[in-house]
Amino acid sequence: MVTPDAPKSVIIVGGSLAGLMHALTLLSLPSPPKVRILERSPTALLHNQGAGVVAGNETQQFFAEYVRPGRDIAVTSPARHYLNRKGEVMPESVEHRAQKMTSWDLLYHLLRWRVEGMQSEYVEGLPSDDRPKAQYENGCTVTAIDHASGSGGVKLTWTHKDHGSQSATADRVIAADGASSTIRRLLAPEVERKYAGYVAWRGTVPETQLSDSAREVFIDRFTFYHAPGLQILGYMIPGENGTLEPGKRLFNWVWYCNYAENSPELDELMTDTQGRRHAITLPVGGMTEAVLAKQKAYAKEVLPPQYAEAVQKTEQPFVQAITDNISPRNSLMDGKVLLVGDALAGFRPHTAASTGQAAFDALTMGEWLGGKISKTEYDGRVLDFAQKVQRHGVMLGERSQFGRHPLNG
Repeated sequence: MVTPDAPKSVIIVGGSLAGLMHALTLLSLPSPPKVRILERSPTALLHNQGAGVVAGNETQQFFAEYVRPGRDIAVTSPARHYLNRKGEVMPESVEHRAQKMTSWDLLYHLLRWRVEGMQSEYVEGLPSDDRPKAQYENGCTVTAIDHASGSGGVKLTWTHKDHGSQSATADRVIAADGASSTIRRLLAPEVERKYAGYVAWRGTVPETQLSDSAREVFIDRFTFYHAPGLQILGYMIPGENGTLEPGKRLFNWVWYCNYAENSPELDELMTDTQGRRHAITLPVGGMTEAVLAKQKAYAKEVLPPQYAEAVQKTEQPFVQAITDNISPRNSLMDGKVLLVGDALAGFRPHTAASTGQAAFDALTMGEWLGGKISKTEYDGRVLDFAQKVQRHGVMLGERSQFGRHPLNG
């Protein structure tokens, strides 16, 4: 069934998980539109940070319904627990609740494969299908967006890294270009992205490099440690090319540390080996030896020994500044432009829900364009999810980093 809202052409700005999920939803419609994806990154592949992702219910549902990969996508952690400073499991903290853990790179490669046919070792031997493909272009920086005269659509203008200024019109534009969304800045400049006062250090270690003591608390466990002004957590994720085979997986850790805005310490941390100051993410390979050595020494001082070990054995961690942003509207330009995922609301990572938001938004769009719900219901559901989880994330982060936690060891 084709609904009155079904577009014939869609431009998606942003080619990461949210953009790819929305593209696949559109390509799966009975009468799919022509889908064009404009990604700002100049490289053909988005850079793999090696980041772990909690595969929540929405993510699992999206991959089951739309990606249909023909393989498992996550490592199961049957339980979660907290450590004290000595590295002992706190018995009262043990909770037997299974959670699924995956990696950003596995999800990304599976989506690129389904959306535009990209082959990789991640998808070797997996079944193809007959859905149409999107046109995927990288190196595209959006410069303007406006109503298209005469067509009732949207005119988008961008600069291509090789071909200069370009423009195109579409029935609908989906802004999936992240928490610093260019589309949102052009249409709703009052929505700001603000630094929250702390960063996430992130890294991975091959499970075979972990000591027996570390393996005992990390394998098959979602493991936490809290202390004033810091939190660290970790879990197992797929290894090279998305393998789930025990012995070939990675241990993924995330360590939240407070840094005052505009402080010398934050400037030093976010300045790479070439002297460039990064605003949000210091990528893999960019950290100076002095900063890394200082953090590894700090890890020995303040973390349980198993976590200090994991930090020591991480060759190239990366850093993400924690920020907040939320738009009061998901629908702009009379509904022709939609903000989705982080472009709508940036969740603090304590929620483990950023990928889930992208999946939820895409699933809900599928219900709307499939005629199951109205556009008004779609808007309401997407906004409600964004607002509730964003508020919850702020609460979790403020309690963790600037308050007390009942499970301090």
